[in-house]
Amino acid sequence: MSWALVWLIVGIALIIAEVVSGDFVLIMLGVAALFGAGAEVLTGNLVIDVAVFAVASVGMLLLVRPALKRRFLAGPVHHTGIEALIGARAVVLSTVDAEAGQVKLGGDVWSARSMGEHLPPIAPGTQVTVVEISGATAVVSAEP
Repeated sequence: MSWALVWLIVGIALIIAEVVSGDFVLIMLGVAALFGAGAEVLTGNLVIDVAVFAVASVGMLLLVRPALKRRFLAGPVHHTGIEALIGARAVVLSTVDAEAGQVKLGGDVWSARSMGEHLPPIAPGTQVTVVEISGATAVVSAEP
């Protein structure tokens, strides 16, 4: 049996084993073994094959694996609950000032107040943006 076939079998076995582990280590070693198989086909020298496998393994584990983990494991952030309301648009139902008011937010009526004391009241029918949720009160800002 040729060394290229051995490298190929080891590489494919490691890549398949990655399905079970999911840590991006075995796939890096499997791809490095495929590089070793390529080196065997090109050179026919086992020492060069092992050197190519070692360099490819270290390089992929130190450079490629961290990038893959960041890319695949981070995923998008999905805000839920109160966090999902921040940045949402609402419509003023009753005049909103620094102390009180009401807005329609996501189909529900919320008590609301504006961001600052020195801002003018926001008239009914105006679209506003939710800046913060403070208890059961939406802190809103008039849209520019």
